[in-house]
Amino acid sequence: MTLHRRDLLGLFGAGAAGVAAPAAARPVPSVVFNHGVASGDPRPDGVVIWTRVTPTDPTVRTVRVDWSVWRDGDTAASVASGTVEAGPDRDFTVKVPVSGLQPGVEYRYAFTAGETRSTHGRARTLPEGPTPEVVLAVASCQLYPGGLFNAWDAVSKLERVDAVIHLGDYIYEYGAEADDYGMASGARLGRTPQPAHEIVSLADYRARHAQYKTDPDLQAAHARAPFICVWDDHEVTNDAWTAGAENHTPASEGDYAVRKAAALKAYFEWMPIREPARGLTSEAIYRSFDFGDLASLLMVETRLLARGEQLRYQTDMPVVDGRPDIAAFEARRNDADRDLLGDSQRDWIRSTLDTSRASGKPWQVIGNQVVMARVQGPDITTMASPLQIASLLATLPAAVRDQVQQSIELFKLGVPFNLDSWDGYPAGRERLYAAFAEAGVQPIVLAGDSHAFWVDDLKDAAGARRGVEFGTSAISSPSPGDAVPRLPLGAALMQANEEVVFCDQSAKGFVLLTLTPDQARAELRTVSTIFAKPYEAGVLKAFTVALDANGLGPIVEV
Repeated sequence: MTLHRRDLLGLFGAGAAGVAAPAAARPVPSVVFNHGVASGDPRPDGVVIWTRVTPTDPTVRTVRVDWSVWRDGDTAASVASGTVEAGPDRDFTVKVPVSGLQPGVEYRYAFTAGETRSTHGRARTLPEGPTPEVVLAVASCQLYPGGLFNAWDAVSKLERVDAVIHLGDYIYEYGAEADDYGMASGARLGRTPQPAHEIVSLADYRARHAQYKTDPDLQAAHARAPFICVWDDHEVTNDAWTAGAENHTPASEGDYAVRKAAALKAYFEWMPIREPARGLTSEAIYRSFDFGDLASLLMVETRLLARGEQLRYQTDMPVVDGRPDIAAFEARRNDADRDLLGDSQRDWIRSTLDTSRASGKPWQVIGNQVVMARVQGPDITTMASPLQIASLLATLPAAVRDQVQQSIELFKLGVPFNLDSWDGYPAGRERLYAAFAEAGVQPIVLAGDSHAFWVDDLKDAAGARRGVEFGTSAISSPSPGDAVPRLPLGAALMQANEEVVFCDQSAKGFVLLTLTPDQARAELRTVSTIFAKPYEAGVLKAFTVALDANGLGPIVEV
């Protein structure tokens, strides 16, 4: 997909909104700011700021919008300001890459159209030089009908947060039929997706983004701190890969490339993310951020650039004489061509990690969409009696019961828990681990997608330690454990897998990652409910990893 005016962004200083407005005064149409404000992609000298104006007159074609940025606590004088025009070509969104700011400073920003002023937001630029601490909130998977965004309210109330790392599934594509994903709770809560059908066109994706950004809790989180985002699959459609997706049917939904282009155009319009660098395709959103002398954050792309099609047990597990052919399936899974990153992105990861290490930064952090650890499905027949399993199955709805029964039989074979994760691409994972080793680092890997909390000790196929992983649960999307509340699924996964230090498959929330020069601390922050207010915020578990002479020390629960 080609984004309009990409080469003009720096010239006019007004990214996605359009061109700079002429100086001559002219009437400004009446507007409302229904979608809050947001910031993102901070740098030491700047940050992207975003909003969306909604004209009260639907015939209006352009709106002049003024923006201003000032130091926190000093409302008297702006340090940067300007004027842009918003129009239908970018769905009346405004995105400004502000520059000329000071490193490590918290700023405020706001937008004005005529007599109407937006709420203000807060954004901290990246630090330079000695940096004693960085605090990052890590989040993923916010299904609008799945529940209230209480976790975003909790993020907005954090005493300290330098940036929010969003690992994808910012929106979901499903419709509002009674059996659509999340609608069992969405109908009760009055959170019906708009438009009510599965989104396919540019207008559909724009409308869905717009609905999500009307949520007051999400607005509050965006106003609290800059977001650093990547997409996962649902920003386009479920289980997306380079040339297709599980939830895309060409016969009824058209060309996948057209749908993907529409989804990405809406994403760049509605998210506070910088436009793709010149010469790169829209899918190439991998990029890095340096937090002073303390840490480098690499945000990678594992969906649209190089991902091969997912394997599926139903179609890719050969059956010979009525028995699954595990050896044949494993040969397919371990095919050397299976990958998520591609050579160019992996080379960039290796060189960026190497540069970070050479500069003396103690921490390298990988913002990655899907779980990286090797996770075998648990064989619960070794953990419970046939009577206990039968009793468990009897408590489940019929549709869920059939799926759980199939999983029980499948996991007895010793196969991976999730083929959409890195376990579906083991050769690609080994190439990435080799890149870590070549750069001489053991990074902290962040993961989303799974709707579960994970703390993992990452090892390659030879058993060498390659890093640690902190996986965040969902903001509101259903967790696997929700379907089987009587089965301690997280504990079963811990028992079955050496790499899994901790797993919870039911709690909702986010990870709060605090980095200091000698220690990383990950708190698994939770909310007591996503179905009502008020709620209680809590900490499920906390873990630390210290640096020692050999790299990362052990993962320690605190």
